[in-house]
Amino acid sequence: MIVLSGGDLILPDRVQAGGSLVIADGQITSIASGRVDPANATLLDVSNSYVIPGLVDVHVHGVEGHDTLDGGGAIAAIASRLPRYGVTSFCPTTVACPPDALRQFLDQVRMARLAPRPGSARVLPSHLESNFVNPEYRGAQPAACLRLPPGPDDVQRSYLAHSEYSGVQILAAIAMSREDVGIVTLAPELPGAIDLIRSLTRSGHRVSLGHSGADFETAMEAIAAGAAHATHLFNRMTPLAHRTPGLAGAVLASDRITPELICDGFHVHPAMCRVALAAKGTHNVMAITDGTAGSGLPVGSKARLGGRTIHIRDEAAFLDEGTLAGSTLTMDRAFRNVVMLLGQSLVDAAWMCATVPARRMGLDDEGVLAEGAVADVVVLDRDLQVVRTFVDGEEVYRRQ
Repeated sequence: MIVLSGGDLILPDRVQAGGSLVIADGQITSIASGRVDPANATLLDVSNSYVIPGLVDVHVHGVEGHDTLDGGGAIAAIASRLPRYGVTSFCPTTVACPPDALRQFLDQVRMARLAPRPGSARVLPSHLESNFVNPEYRGAQPAACLRLPPGPDDVQRSYLAHSEYSGVQILAAIAMSREDVGIVTLAPELPGAIDLIRSLTRSGHRVSLGHSGADFETAMEAIAAGAAHATHLFNRMTPLAHRTPGLAGAVLASDRITPELICDGFHVHPAMCRVALAAKGTHNVMAITDGTAGSGLPVGSKARLGGRTIHIRDEAAFLDEGTLAGSTLTMDRAFRNVVMLLGQSLVDAAWMCATVPARRMGLDDEGVLAEGAVADVVVLDRDLQVVRTFVDGEEVYRRQ
């Protein structure tokens, strides 16, 4: 039994000042308004600190030089490094890739989920920024890997006249690893995409709209077909305009879809972040990093994104030719930005960075400080810097 005593507990509906959190057998067993000292418990004094639920990142490509598509032990290496940033669960995320690389990635995800290394963040089913996105809105997605959804009778359609593989093979790789695929991003305006949304949703995947030139009507049709997620709202989608609201407008107007928001202050202007929060509420927006292998590296470093070189600058990561290629954000910084840059409360920041992503991934007992919840817990100092991280009640990171 562990007791975190004397800290300000960030609960779902309030801040409990000077409270105590009791952890036993991987669960939060008790939340007290004052200090407690049960017999045979390890007492940790966290006075002058905030205690928050473990952060959940559903969109992360890498960290500290490791990219999810590197092969080998890349997923496990990423999982071992994320707790220092307060992350207790994450969805390993890919850019579009060939079917062989996708299968190897999903094999890694499965191994990391079923046999996690000690001291690591929990690996959730993956997020595929898939092959089925609009090439005009691809951003850093490799054009050579983009495909159209299979047509009637499994017709193998492709953007490329002589491609080595088609969307059929991509979907076959997904079908072989259903439990390891959580989120699939696609562009709903592609031929066959609405039918694909229905098929993926029936198979248990969470369909996300993104890298898309969809108009408002097509986006609403996709939401009606089962899409419930939007990939990095405002980025690589039709812009929001008063007569042509586009995909972003559909996401803001519908209560059936939850958007991701890159909270680095660069990908989305803070004023537009506030617009999204005013429209959706903090209980229906999830903060993400879209972090790359450049996250955690110094400015001027080089790293990889799906095998291509990215350059780490002050603002984000960029390809050789200057295309924006994901962020260098980490979830602890995202939490701080929600509070300090967007002006939200600590309670709302915990919702956006932990509770909402956990619930949308079906993890109702994670991402929250509540009795009976999984003991994924982070201790922050008064500057909102990570001091300790616990996964399943075990300390996996402590600042030296």
